[in-house]
Amino acid sequence: MRYVKKIICGYGETADAPGLGPGGRNPVGVQIPLPALYNFIKFGNIECMTIQQKEIIITEQLAVKKEGLKQESLKHKSIIFEILDNPDIRDQFILKLTYNSNRIEGSTLTEPDTAAILFDNVALSNKSLSEQFEAKNHQTALNYLFDCVVKKEKISENLILKFHSILMNGVRSDAGLYRNHAVRIVGVNLPTANFMSVPKLMSEIIDLANKKSDDIIALSASAHSVFEKIHPFSDGNGRVGRLIMNFMLLRANFAPAIIRQEQKRAYYAYLYKAQTNGDHSQLEDFFCGAISDGFKILDRKDVEQ
Repeated sequence: MRYVKKIICGYGETADAPGLGPGGRNPVGVQIPLPALYNFIKFGNIECMTIQQKEIIITEQLAVKKEGLKQESLKHKSIIFEILDNPDIRDQFILKLTYNSNRIEGSTLTEPDTAAILFDNVALSNKSLSEQFEAKNHQTALNYLFDCVVKKEKISENLILKFHSILMNGVRSDAGLYRNHAVRIVGVNLPTANFMSVPKLMSEIIDLANKKSDDIIALSASAHSVFEKIHPFSDGNGRVGRLIMNFMLLRANFAPAIIRQEQKRAYYAYLYKAQTNGDHSQLEDFFCGAISDGFKILDRKDVEQ
């Protein structure tokens, strides 16, 4: 077991884990089991932990989560075939991924609206045609993704352009084409790639996404953050990026990541941090939770949120 000798409190005093000595303190310098710090020990309103200790804990917690997901993956011989061989699981993934991914991008469709459009072919008179097209298109894109994973295809420029073409079919005239103009990501100070550089940069991201790695969560987080920063399309970048991420996860026999629309603010914050200072730890941790939700669907343990 690893230990941390002491904790430096916010006011410069040294303290130890509560309940282990007089007044809830131990002698200065006592060794504290690192797991005991996992809940970010607090004394009153003072968080008694150094930045370095927090980083150690976050790193170790993340490693534990990743290992847990890897062990969960090993329980399943072929996740893609489990999805395709069980219509209820397949439909649940299609519903959750479609509803949440489109909602993150501003769709006003509710989850019941989305289910009616996807599975009952209902046309909703109180919702825009473009939103309903986007829902059906996302369903088609997921089915195409599943088929490509079964065929063991690699991520390629053709695959990415096909994802965009399907998603934007009937919605945008430039479906399946890289942008030919400058764009800005609304709400953040993050420069995107010059449109003339997009093809070259996409070649680099494709090489990254196809790398072999023992840490698919770290790789998918890295590829996702770079793809979204390039912003290769006029619209649909978030949805295409999440399809690529889930393609990578399924190819590695991990459950698709369910990024819920109510987590949008955290998702964007962690993505921005990864893009601006290279720290992917929070984004990777966030993806661990999203993948865990995917495994719940796979094991039929998911509950309504």
